[in-house]
Amino acid sequence: LELNFNFDRAELTADRLTTYRQICKQVGREMGAFPCFMPKPFMGVSANGCHHNISLWTGEPPSHGGDGENKFMPEGDNPQIPGAIGMQAIGGIMKHLDALTCLGSPTVNSYRRLWDTGFWAPVYADWGFQNRTTALRISAPGRFEYRSVDSAVNPYLTFAALLKAMEDGLDNNLDPGPPEERNIYEAMEAGKEVKKIPMNLGEALDALRADDVVKSALPGDMFRVFEHYKRDEWERFMATVTDWDIKEYLDILP
Repeated sequence: LELNFNFDRAELTADRLTTYRQICKQVGREMGAFPCFMPKPFMGVSANGCHHNISLWTGEPPSHGGDGENKFMPEGDNPQIPGAIGMQAIGGIMKHLDALTCLGSPTVNSYRRLWDTGFWAPVYADWGFQNRTTALRISAPGRFEYRSVDSAVNPYLTFAALLKAMEDGLDNNLDPGPPEERNIYEAMEAGKEVKKIPMNLGEALDALRADDVVKSALPGDMFRVFEHYKRDEWERFMATVTDWDIKEYLDILP
């Protein structure tokens, strides 16, 4: 099941996602169902993602009664390549992808989604047109989709951080490189070297702490509080003996 919101300003979209999750939970309880926003409740099946589709406008779009311009639209004849501003914005996101992962995949369980291969949860830091094997996909001319986000996300934080990353890309004319047209796994088999995004919460927290641009989206005490609770979550998990540990090692004879 996939739910799509009509596009709107970032803060309104965050409000709608937050409200939807609350209403969905309540209606489910009333109907005897159990709506679940845990990113990966079961292995071997698709997880709960929360892809972010993004465009950048100079004002309100015509569909909302304005005369704004979509600055991500292609400037040439190739619909697969955004214009200069779009390319710089992608460059900013690619540069800060590791730190963004901490906000887009904010729980220990989030990384089960990334490790369970074959279910379209991208783990490689690349981008391409209609390429679902990369972290960033040009989903249509004029917008792109940030795919490494799950249902546990706080959209206010990811939206603010994405805007900061794109701002860095525009301010510094960051080049994301050419789009990858191939399946990323085929590209790697052909010799392409591609970096993975952080594959556990501890790595993602370290990346966030090292990234001043993304941290600036969490001003004041916000970053300190976020890091404190998420580091505590990670350390409590690491201090836990899981069912996997028991099955793997209980009867081991060294």
